[in-house]
Amino acid sequence: MPYSNKKLLTRFLKWRYRNISNRTFIQIMSLIVGFLAGLVAVTVKNSTYFIESLLKKGIVFSENQLYFILPTIGLTLVYLYVKFVHKEPLQHAVSSIIFSLSKKRGLLKLKDIYTPLITAPLTVGFGGSVGLLGPAVKSGSAVSSNLSRLFHIDAKTRTLLVACASAGAIASIFQSPIAAIIFAVEIFTLDLTMMSMLPLLLASISGVLTSYFFLGNEVLFSFSLSEGFKLEDTPFYILLGVGTGFASIYFTKMYFAILSLFKKLKSPKYKLLVGGIAIGVMLYAIPPLYGEGFGFINNLLDGNHLKALGTTPFDAYTHNIWVVIALLFGITIFKAIAMTTTIGAGGAGGVFIPTMVMGSALGNVVAKVINNLGLGFSVSESNFTLIGMSGLIAGVIHAPLTAIFLIAEITGGYQLFVPLMITAAISYLITKNALDYTIYTKELAKIGALLSHNKDQMVLGLMEMDDVIEKNFRSVHPKMSLGEMLHQSVSKSKRNLFPVLDDEKKLIGIIVLDDIRPMMFDTEMYDTVFVKNLMHAPPEVIFYETDNMKQVMKKFQDSGAWNLPVIKNGKYEGFISKSKMLTAYRRKLINYSQ
Repeated sequence: MPYSNKKLLTRFLKWRYRNISNRTFIQIMSLIVGFLAGLVAVTVKNSTYFIESLLKKGIVFSENQLYFILPTIGLTLVYLYVKFVHKEPLQHAVSSIIFSLSKKRGLLKLKDIYTPLITAPLTVGFGGSVGLLGPAVKSGSAVSSNLSRLFHIDAKTRTLLVACASAGAIASIFQSPIAAIIFAVEIFTLDLTMMSMLPLLLASISGVLTSYFFLGNEVLFSFSLSEGFKLEDTPFYILLGVGTGFASIYFTKMYFAILSLFKKLKSPKYKLLVGGIAIGVMLYAIPPLYGEGFGFINNLLDGNHLKALGTTPFDAYTHNIWVVIALLFGITIFKAIAMTTTIGAGGAGGVFIPTMVMGSALGNVVAKVINNLGLGFSVSESNFTLIGMSGLIAGVIHAPLTAIFLIAEITGGYQLFVPLMITAAISYLITKNALDYTIYTKELAKIGALLSHNKDQMVLGLMEMDDVIEKNFRSVHPKMSLGEMLHQSVSKSKRNLFPVLDDEKKLIGIIVLDDIRPMMFDTEMYDTVFVKNLMHAPPEVIFYETDNMKQVMKKFQDSGAWNLPVIKNGKYEGFISKSKMLTAYRRKLINYSQ
């Protein structure tokens, strides 16, 4: 930052501290963050739609039906940008935000602001089967994080403002301010107090007003509710909840299975080639997989399933309703595959909106099956389309309240609250019992970077191992005699514990002062007893790369030890003491609770 700008910022900060209370400043910042996140969301949407409209007007692609090669072109452009501009692998948007809040004090890089604004429109605009919500949330959160750093805002408040940015982005995209607040609470595990509620509310309002200002009253789903909840339909909503629950498990497992296959392809070029061809084949057979899929959902809500399906190789058979049902079920199956293939091939996008597309197809399928079995039942296909979306959202991201309020808000379907709750709750319970993790959290759980509403788990997740490792222990060599150890290490140490290291600094044992106390004053043993005869294995070992603080705490509890050695890159790093860890835990808990 130039000196003159830095001086001006310093003057502003001094004025702010004198004239604006911290609470008021946070509220002002939440409004600004909500507006900027809303602006980011509008930019992502408009950039994507601009690319799509240009491609749809292209004579080559519209007349010769070569649109299925577009995803490969889009992925290539993203690959070139990442290689020559971004210069590091793209990360999953929401997971990287959670990791930042857990392990990096809410700090996001400056390039996280503009990279999603470029890579997501290129991916989705050229037909990649992913959503725009994740990139919009990532970019808005990066704006909030960098603003917080600029204004010297503390880490705890920065976390709140990052959540405000996500609320602003979601409110702007879906024009659903209540669901946006709930998403921030459920996904980023905020404590819903008045201190957090008001900034989230202000950011959400700011985001949705930004959307109205730039986009007018344009809504995602042009749907008006014609049939409300009927008590006799309750068993079918329960059935839909079970179906979306198992579909959520399939969606999540398929996501990680396909990603693991792409990880075996070491070269990004091979990933791009394989992914591009796979997506192209799927798009040729199932055109609705192209892009986000909001048009597909709207056509289903309007009752026009033929328009929703588009031109497929099976058009000659779509007069048969069971062929239509099979094609819609195919979208349910292949949306997860197409989405993950796009991400695995190097594309940028989110998973939230693909879950809505998959849920809408599944809900419509269930309704069509019920209506065409010939058993005399009749249910609203539009209502089931909506509620299917809610079930998939609740199951896939483990956010049932977000699912309920989002679908209710974006459709004005508040009369469907009861079936929304039934389906979302059942789907969530089935998925939660089958999977402890979500697409957002599985990798984070492995490294102990999860956020949790459980304060104990949250505090342990926020603690850093580097903060509690102590290195003021004097090491000894296994070939040292007792006398050498006493003169070179014991007499010069303030600790009662000594790590035994070999020539490569690898830990091979420990010696506790109590082990040698009986022979410390027996000079006859100084030259006849050696460290290798006295050392013993530690009760437990902490591995820096793989153990998180929750596992460290468990190792202390199971072993009953007061000090445990830490191994980093195969070599001795230091010790963690139970007393220091508990002190650090208490300080972090007090800070988190304030």
